[in-house]
Amino acid sequence: MKKIFIDGAAGTTGLKLRERLNKRADIEILLIDDLLRKDTAERKRLINASDVTFLCLPDEAAREAVTLCENPDTVIIDASTAHRCASGWAYGFPELSPKHREDIKKSKRIAVPGCYASGFTALVLPLLFHRIIMPFYPMSCFAVSGYSGAGNKGIEQYEDEFRPDEFDSPRMYSLGKRHKHIPEMMQKTGLSFAPLFMPMVDDYFAGMLVTVPLHTRLMAKKISVESIRDNFRETYADQTFVKVMPEDYLTDGYLAANTLEGTNMMEIHIFGDRDLVQLTARLDNLGKGASGAAVQCMNIALGISESMGLL
Repeated sequence: MKKIFIDGAAGTTGLKLRERLNKRADIEILLIDDLLRKDTAERKRLINASDVTFLCLPDEAAREAVTLCENPDTVIIDASTAHRCASGWAYGFPELSPKHREDIKKSKRIAVPGCYASGFTALVLPLLFHRIIMPFYPMSCFAVSGYSGAGNKGIEQYEDEFRPDEFDSPRMYSLGKRHKHIPEMMQKTGLSFAPLFMPMVDDYFAGMLVTVPLHTRLMAKKISVESIRDNFRETYADQTFVKVMPEDYLTDGYLAANTLEGTNMMEIHIFGDRDLVQLTARLDNLGKGASGAAVQCMNIALGISESMGLL
């Protein structure tokens, strides 16, 4: 039985991780006393006693936690932004390529992708791999997420009965600033320039849509929408958690953001005509965008079924 420690178990991702792992008989969760959650010595003891430690912490705290690990056999899986672009860390998105999966399998240091970055990278990397666009393509990305992505403070604000009326509508944020996922989005795809990224938070708990629009006149080669879909099917062939959806999947013409809540699934939808193409990834920001991806990485690192506890 493997021993698991969640450093930061009181946060949104930590709570979801605990919820997922509590159902499993093959692991033992090492618990920390509530009064000692910020005690460095006790955290260090539990990190080094674990086979796998999940970091569900702010970036600086996550960096500090890594320095506490002295056990060479402990696998650290970091759900923060801190190590997603760091050298020596495997990027925890196994569906991107066989190399990504192999790196996760071999590494003792794994960075879980950001929720927005997961959808963006899943859409853009195949475009570059199949040379449908070039790295200097002027990329835009529109995205909407449930309010759970704002963490415990954001959840409290949205669920306050006396909240302002503006919380009833979609709200754009990171206006005029570089969102913290952009360095990751660029590094993991190989884009030459930062995308114009426009995220929104809306009045529902979990789930997200990440959309990349394309102008066919700016593509590196002329290609039909169905051919683009075929290239994506090739990229994600035989994957359990990433599915390229058929053109006629939607029967009512609407694509809701919250239908994959509670799952580790990601759907890729491709629409368009000869002039414009729209690619959209649908996922749970707390699932494939956080805790689900973390558990999937743990399964791969431990050499057990990738889908254990996720289906």
